[in-house]
Amino acid sequence: MMVIRPIEHNDLPSLLALVADTGGGLTSLPADEETLAGRIDRSVNTWQGHLPVSEQGYVFVLEEPITGRVVGICAIEVAVGLNDPWYNYRVGTQVHASKELNIYNALPTLFLSNDHTGSSELCSLFLAPDWRKEGNGYLLSKSRFLFMAAFRERFNHRVVAEMRGVIDEDGYSPFWQSLGNRFFSMAFSQADYLCGTGKKAFIAELMPKHPIYTDFLSPEARAVIGQVHPHTAPARHVLESEGFRFRDYIDIFDGGPTLECDLDQVRAIRKSQLQTLVIGPAVDKQQPLCLVANESYHHFRTVLVHADPNAEVLTLDPATAEVLKCENGSTLRVARLYPQERVA
Repeated sequence: MMVIRPIEHNDLPSLLALVADTGGGLTSLPADEETLAGRIDRSVNTWQGHLPVSEQGYVFVLEEPITGRVVGICAIEVAVGLNDPWYNYRVGTQVHASKELNIYNALPTLFLSNDHTGSSELCSLFLAPDWRKEGNGYLLSKSRFLFMAAFRERFNHRVVAEMRGVIDEDGYSPFWQSLGNRFFSMAFSQADYLCGTGKKAFIAELMPKHPIYTDFLSPEARAVIGQVHPHTAPARHVLESEGFRFRDYIDIFDGGPTLECDLDQVRAIRKSQLQTLVIGPAVDKQQPLCLVANESYHHFRTVLVHADPNAEVLTLDPATAEVLKCENGSTLRVARLYPQERVA
């Protein structure tokens, strides 16, 4: 059994090991010990109530509880763009027409935008390659929804998620090479690293200030606008199955899509139910696989178990109850893992 829990200071070595496997392109997880240690500090301080909303961010890890091995990470930023501008491009249209010449051209265009300022953001999702099995990726991604459902008042009504764009094994981004590199005059990896370590002033200083016609970009760059890295495709599918949609906003560096959804319309939040825990024999495995979380803010835990998502009572064996840090009579939040039960 795997469990989701809040990150702790002693998780730093495990986090550094995880980051080494990302292959770049995850701006919020730079290979920098000082930055990652600061990220952990900020998460701990968020839980302890020491930070203003503009600085709050929750980080969770996926742990194998018997060995204590950390194999995955995910996070939620409470409100983006309140301290540092949160940029993306909005894909739009610019019309050029001449009635006299009977010419009408509708040209796709990129507009620099801060439209998502204040939104809550799902970010920093990464699972070690050897553990991408047995529903671990779904648990890692969707566990955040049960936390947001339990503590709804702490988050914005709109939730966004930036998806990793198309980057090859050598760190080459067609979108960056055709657009970003012309304004920033540096490698994609360097710009990504600077942004991830908090040095973001160069973005406002060097970004193009006017709309960009995508017809001026290379064919390779145009082809990857709104597309995701192959390793990110499953994560995109997970979010889209929960109600997230691409609404024509893309990352300014790699052109990856930004997905968004109203918090109360997220399927796992909208469909989650509160149940009372009874400790007893193992549950019937004919029941659907469900996310089960406690309602403890400081000791939040989420696991996967077979359960009836519509029942009033949930029976769990003592070992599972211990992992969830619950006892008889505790309130648990339950949501079906998949929108509809899969057929093997």
